[in-house]
Amino acid sequence: MSETEHSDGARQRSVMMRLAYWGLVAGLWSAFALGALVFYYALDLPDTDDLWRVGAQPELSIYARDEGLVARRGRRGGRPMQFDDFPPHLVEAVIAIEDRRFFLHFGLDPRGLIRAALVNLRTGRLAQGGSTLTQQLAKNVFLTPERSFKRKVQELLLAFWLEAHFSKQDIIALYLNRVYFGSGAYGVQSAAETYFNRPVQNLTQLEAAMLAGLLQAPSRYAPTRDPQAAAARARVVIAAMQAADYISAPEAAALAGETLVITNRSTDGAHYAVDWTLDQLPDFVGRPRADLDVMTTLDRTMQLAAERAINRVLDAESEPRQAGQAAMVVMTPDGGIRAMVGGRTYGKSQFNRAVQARRQPGSAFKPVVYLAALENGLVVDDVFDDAPLEINGWSPKNYDGTYRGDITAGEALARSLNTVAVQVSEQAGRDNVIDMARRLGLSGRMRAHPSLALGAFEVNLLQLTAAYAHFANGGRQVVPHIIQSVISGSGQLLYNRLTPSPLPIVEPSHIASLNRMLRAAMTIGTGRAAAISGVDLAGKTGTSQNWRDAWFIGYSGALVVGVWVGNDDGASMNRVTGGGLPAQIFNVFMTEQKQLAASVALPDAALPARGGLGGLLRRLFGD
Repeated sequence: MSETEHSDGARQRSVMMRLAYWGLVAGLWSAFALGALVFYYALDLPDTDDLWRVGAQPELSIYARDEGLVARRGRRGGRPMQFDDFPPHLVEAVIAIEDRRFFLHFGLDPRGLIRAALVNLRTGRLAQGGSTLTQQLAKNVFLTPERSFKRKVQELLLAFWLEAHFSKQDIIALYLNRVYFGSGAYGVQSAAETYFNRPVQNLTQLEAAMLAGLLQAPSRYAPTRDPQAAAARARVVIAAMQAADYISAPEAAALAGETLVITNRSTDGAHYAVDWTLDQLPDFVGRPRADLDVMTTLDRTMQLAAERAINRVLDAESEPRQAGQAAMVVMTPDGGIRAMVGGRTYGKSQFNRAVQARRQPGSAFKPVVYLAALENGLVVDDVFDDAPLEINGWSPKNYDGTYRGDITAGEALARSLNTVAVQVSEQAGRDNVIDMARRLGLSGRMRAHPSLALGAFEVNLLQLTAAYAHFANGGRQVVPHIIQSVISGSGQLLYNRLTPSPLPIVEPSHIASLNRMLRAAMTIGTGRAAAISGVDLAGKTGTSQNWRDAWFIGYSGALVVGVWVGNDDGASMNRVTGGGLPAQIFNVFMTEQKQLAASVALPDAALPARGGLGGLLRRLFGD
């Protein structure tokens, strides 16, 4: 070997030694930094003392008006279920679809992570996750849903802690006691009662497979929302059980051929109504300290129909129209809530847009303006000039930017003309308009500004629907209510709603005139998309500025239905008006309720425009 070659070799060895040295130093510092970071995150870990404390609160059972179960909250006796309480095929189904190596790993499954990464790379999307059941338990019980490096580190630390302190059987039991199964059901026992009206011990293999299938996306696969998707997902679980050698091929084929029957159709959206029911409960019986049965005015058939109507329209239109959310309230003319949908998916968002969201009603407020004017001398056939208008420097404009000249008050309301609504408000007096709104139950902050006539204040959907209920019942006071009675676990009647004689709020002749105008809104006006042949309906559209909110409130003599469509962040929709998606949702729902809706005509709907004494005599003595 030459001197030059020897020198080059020595130089290479020196470089390699330096690289190895600094690599070791970097590795040690990295390990130290990682250890310090893990230690720092460990200091912020949540308390684990109450891990087994599940459902110590009393059980509250909420029933519909037909005495069918809508939902249960809390747990009877407060005892969490143990591993031996679960049928073996339920545990097998969960492990097969969620974590096939559960009994082999230590809380983290490297093989599962690699497999999930390969599947995601092959499909080009996030098709699988690599989290173990232990990691999911740690996330569901102790951590928030946020996606961050800190949360992932804490999830792993808690998973290792769980594996060190509990048996695999305990971890499965803790998981199944806590996890969400859709339709407001937390824990497998609640899910078994929600979907099959039976205890978890009596679940069939197919039912267990369906419940296991819900864990990936409980709101999407919930059978109350999409029975076909739930059944298809159950077949995926059955295939996974066969692949894991829990069942044979003939058993899998037999199970896949069975029909899945949901015996208790508790609905996803009904839990918005349940939440509101429980919010009201302390006002009637105080804070619940024992098991209670709460009988409500809810109608399960209407509740499902309301959800179907929203899903049918928004599934087809929400993306192109940039409309992310919808809410609906269905009530009888006396204020009894028959259905309440507070959003598209309860599992994703428990914010009740029917009650908690306050938005500008836009033109949906105009009937209140006209009713105040009717009390102050307006008649349906009074003529106004639809033309550019200015009041103290403020100028309202019609939606389409055009003007029609001379037009009657009735047609102006039907066509939702802004200039005429402002004139009607000014003629009635803004303070009288506010007074009428208060009498009808609207509580928003209203300024006596000319823009009041166009709904330039905020209100929630429940209040606005209840205001229209006065139009459906002839002008009598409406108190929205959902609790009919409350019975203790021992059978004692703690509360029973008495049906009071409602106070008259508005003279029936004025309601008759308003109904005449709002019936025209559905024949020649902005609400034509909501009309149903053969049903005596009235209603009004509403659209706030820049298409942020779209409303339709419609009614017959038997039902009052309010619909709101918009976005939670107040973003503008793609030119969605009240006569568009909300009217379509109303039409889909009311078509299913056509027989009931047509059973009661609007009060005094056939009276002539001027009503008054002649109308009163007709009501008393006939024609």
